[in-house]
Amino acid sequence: MLTILFDGVAYGMLLFVLACGLAVTLGLMNFVNLAHGAFAMAGGYVTAVLMNRYGIPFLLTLPFAFLVPSLTGLVLERTLYKRLYTRSHLDQVLFSIGLVFMAIAAIDYSMGSQQQLIQLPTWLLGRADVLGIQIGRYRSFIIAVCGILVVVLQFILTKTRFGSRLRAAVDDRRVACGLGINVSMIFAVTFAVGSGLAGLGGALGAEILGLDPTFPLKFMIYFLIVATVGGTTSITGPFLASLLLGIADVAGKYYVPSFGAFVIYTLMIVVLVLRPQGLFARAR
Repeated sequence: MLTILFDGVAYGMLLFVLACGLAVTLGLMNFVNLAHGAFAMAGGYVTAVLMNRYGIPFLLTLPFAFLVPSLTGLVLERTLYKRLYTRSHLDQVLFSIGLVFMAIAAIDYSMGSQQQLIQLPTWLLGRADVLGIQIGRYRSFIIAVCGILVVVLQFILTKTRFGSRLRAAVDDRRVACGLGINVSMIFAVTFAVGSGLAGLGGALGAEILGLDPTFPLKFMIYFLIVATVGGTTSITGPFLASLLLGIADVAGKYYVPSFGAFVIYTLMIVVLVLRPQGLFARAR
């Protein structure tokens, strides 16, 4: 039981890192970016290429898995995304879905359709027995990394001047501009960091989730479920929702294998019926 709980927490942490960028762009920037999974896929492929072709150790590839999607997101935000901030959500959905299919086609053409495999360091392989609980070393590593990211993100959004300016820009863009806040720069940095976090999550999840050109489509629904269940008014909501969904998904697939794949969807439906704004969001 405790082993399942631990694996569920690790899976939930991974879901949070993958989905928190979408929660930020959707909740704080009011932009529906369904191409978020493409940035996660990019981070995973950066790690796979650096490890398999150039022999770079796994840990050293993680900064690149963050930086490459982050810079790509910054360029796309400055050239394409910013033109759609004032457009309807339907326009944003159609545009970002188009980017997803372009990314899939580009990866399939350049890298092939086969699943990418990475070899983790030996010290991250296997399980360790701690007080009778079988704890996976790699999942412990994911929990540690993701836990640090959660604390850092929450601190930035709630305790720093950048976080205050971001919230002000979201609440009233015209007033924020009148106060001298560079809203355009704030949104660009936020989008770039969200894309980089998705890439980092894709790199960390390549060994657990698998990595192939269809990655953005396969896990798009998971990112949306995290944002839906947790709400998008803060980072805390998606984080707690990710833990809840991760534990429910792992436990469901273990205890009721025939129904396990539907547990996470059933939970989402129940939440939407009872609290349409999400479990941890304030009602509007």
